[in-house]
Amino acid sequence: MTDADAAAATVAVVGGGAVGVTTAHDLAVRGADVTLYERGELAAASSGRAAGLLYDAYAEDVDAAVGARSIERFRAFDRSLPGFSFSPCPYVIAVREGDPDADAVPAMVERMRDHGRDVALVDPAALGERFPSLRTDDLDVAAVAEGAGWTDPPSYVRALAERAAGEGVAIETETAVALGPRTDAGRALRVRDVGVDESPGTETPAFDAVVVAAGAHTRSLLADAGVSVPVVPYRVQALVARSDYAGPMVYDATAEAYLRPHPEGLLAGDGTEPVPADPDDYRREADDWFREDVAGVVNGRLARVGRPDDAGGLESGLPDARAWAGLCTATPDGDPLVGPVDAEDEAPTLFVAAGWQGHGFMRAPAVGEVVAEGVLASLAGVAFDGPESPWIGAFDPGRFDGTESFEIAEGMSLSSRTEEE
Repeated sequence: MTDADAAAATVAVVGGGAVGVTTAHDLAVRGADVTLYERGELAAASSGRAAGLLYDAYAEDVDAAVGARSIERFRAFDRSLPGFSFSPCPYVIAVREGDPDADAVPAMVERMRDHGRDVALVDPAALGERFPSLRTDDLDVAAVAEGAGWTDPPSYVRALAERAAGEGVAIETETAVALGPRTDAGRALRVRDVGVDESPGTETPAFDAVVVAAGAHTRSLLADAGVSVPVVPYRVQALVARSDYAGPMVYDATAEAYLRPHPEGLLAGDGTEPVPADPDDYRREADDWFREDVAGVVNGRLARVGRPDDAGGLESGLPDARAWAGLCTATPDGDPLVGPVDAEDEAPTLFVAAGWQGHGFMRAPAVGEVVAEGVLASLAGVAFDGPESPWIGAFDPGRFDGTESFEIAEGMSLSSRTEEE
């Protein structure tokens, strides 16, 4: 697509989280006329409740490439995007003795290394020597990914949105939309301010393309256009506890829980509830069972967490912790849906980017770039599976018919990351 063609493309992006804002920004810098719609405030939903772990330690080739590109862009934004910072920090994968998944870790690490990732198996005793804050005597196997880091997710969204606005993106917050039909003028949207009753005077602009990157609300939004996608929201939990922790990020694969440094102390989570959640009516406060479980995991993994009494560990129940719940989205095979949902049309106008299994924020820089390039390529007549297409074939929304029933799987689980594709 030429610059003149891109300048003529009008694109609406629905969703003001990390993926939506990145897509809007990357479309604008490629010359498109972009409007971003968010039903609340920017980063008010899943991106605002994300944990901010960033790593490229993936064994599968597509995931490894996406992860590497995202880390590359996060590092570049750290140097060039005011208001955003990337904190380099090793990422430890820890598997306890007796865990049957331990046998698969060496092969997983080898595949990561084949993809150029700086990951290595580490003897648990040597791991403890390198990171004295960690307890390692109960581990069967461990690996360390050196190219990882962490950040504050809302700061990324807000900083990149400010830059996007400078590139000409019109950002409409507190604005609800509904997808309309395809018309001669393009894909229609019904737009209204949140809290204002819809009326015959509701604005109905049309765009050359609409990208739905609305997280947990993606399925209901696309249903307005008669499109069914198997994207199911589920609830996850995290907390921040006051501590004196400056060690690595750790994924305790046996407990399926993670922790990382945080400006206020230590952030830990997972607390996955593998059942569908209503994005408009779910419990946003953390559960007591989660607080107790994650306290046990942290106490078991850390040799000591500095407290005034110097005893180490987190108090049972974490009375001083700030905890919350957010939503992730699942798909039948654990891979996202990224691409046109009306691909049977000669020139698609409706696109989706959703279904991240908890990895949406860390993939946002790469995925937003792919969506921006893919939308403009599709509008220029490039086929999704054509040799010049920027779309990722493994993420093709067309691999599902949208009616699939499936069990929700925890997105960070080691077993899902060690399976051969």
